[in-house]
Amino acid sequence: MKIWTKRILAMVAAGAFAFAAVSMSCAKTKVEGTADTAFADTTPAVSIPADSLKVIEALQNSFRSISAGVLPSVVEIDVTEKKEVKASPFDELPFFFFGFPNQDENGRGKGKTREYEQKGLGSGVIVRRTGDTVYVLTNNHVAGSATQISVKLNDEQEFEGKLVGSDERQDIALVSFEAKKDSNIVVATLGDSDKVQTGDICLAMGAPLGYSQSVTQGIISATGRSGAGIGNMNDFIQTDAAINQGNSGGALVNIYGEVIGINTWIASQSGGSQGLGFALPINSVKRAIEDFINKGKITYGWLGVSLVEITPEYKEALGLKNQDGAFASQVFIDSPAYKGGMQAGDFVIELNGKKVKSQYEFVREVGYLPANETATFKVIRGGKEQTVSVKIEERTKETSTDNSKLWPGFIASPLTDKAREQLKIDDKKVKGVLVSNVLEKSPAAALRLQNGDIITAVNDKKVASVSEFYEALDLTNAKEIWFDVYNDGHTITTGHYKIGN
Repeated sequence: MKIWTKRILAMVAAGAFAFAAVSMSCAKTKVEGTADTAFADTTPAVSIPADSLKVIEALQNSFRSISAGVLPSVVEIDVTEKKEVKASPFDELPFFFFGFPNQDENGRGKGKTREYEQKGLGSGVIVRRTGDTVYVLTNNHVAGSATQISVKLNDEQEFEGKLVGSDERQDIALVSFEAKKDSNIVVATLGDSDKVQTGDICLAMGAPLGYSQSVTQGIISATGRSGAGIGNMNDFIQTDAAINQGNSGGALVNIYGEVIGINTWIASQSGGSQGLGFALPINSVKRAIEDFINKGKITYGWLGVSLVEITPEYKEALGLKNQDGAFASQVFIDSPAYKGGMQAGDFVIELNGKKVKSQYEFVREVGYLPANETATFKVIRGGKEQTVSVKIEERTKETSTDNSKLWPGFIASPLTDKAREQLKIDDKKVKGVLVSNVLEKSPAAALRLQNGDIITAVNDKKVASVSEFYEALDLTNAKEIWFDVYNDGHTITTGHYKIGN
């Protein structure tokens, strides 16, 4: 037994000696740095050429500097909105076996509503300070309907905000709050969005999903994207910098730390960023800041025409193949355009000497015209260029939506072979223009015109094309106008519409 005990002790001693030797070897390796053992905290991650590393570090330092300089001017905006919904019969207790308290005898609701509060969150950019009043630019869909507004700065200061003004056509709003002069308020520098080009580096800043003071980086993917699809009169800057819900109203910034856009919307199938973000160009909203502060609203110039986007085939029918411009399909009677001699069917190609590239550009340029200023328009009418001078008026919702004044109150379209097939018009002798988009309360509605009618004559003058139709529709000397209308094998003559009544 003693022999085995001695052997065991000898083995333990030998093991301890071996462990000590290994331990000393490891310690020695760490100190001397032999090639036998490598440590994660001492080995370089990658080998980068010094010149290349300097370039990358310079870019990183630039992003750091831009973020540090601009983020203090980017705020989080928390809003509360009051919403009204139809009241449910279950909203009132106790129940009654033979009906509910807010139902009539037929079981229908009595039109009662209930009000509830809805919370929202967005971003904004400090664009001005006047004394103790600080102004924050954001989107209309962020703050335009708010009953309570809270503005939170990057240093956690929080202020009660007030809506100065908002505008649905451009989706912008201006919020103000009061802060003492010793408060750390940083006003953003507004850049020149007209200089923005595709491929430029940019940063998007805001509070996506409530994560305030967030910065994402990308490039300008495109410029001049139309806002017509979302009901906005502006064009947009497109970027692949990640923009998510909550970024609305935040800043799109260039490499000089200048705000070049206000983040507004995304195109997404998931509701999150898919690299398709859009920002309002800052140049298009600079004037709005002044209007909000001085008037509480944006004032727009009003011409008094209704524009429609026409196809290449339609242009060809008007003799306007490959011509850029804006087509005035209708004109408001007694509007500035009407008084200045503009006609339905005019194709506008210049405004104050500047070429008109598209309908949407024309809407913006007219909107920016000051009221009481005379503007010069070059139009193509009947294949010939004419110049029309119009004294612009201020746009109001009442005048711009009064269909009773919109002449003729429908859109005239070419009677194509496809249209003949759809309307089952086999008689090739039937020629004229197709009536579509008849507006309620308009002159066309008063004359009992219907979608699908074919106008074959104006004031007894035969018309076989849209160009002939608009030529016959001239209001210069006409006191009344009537149409010959073909429908379902019959031709009738409408009543006479007295111009100006």
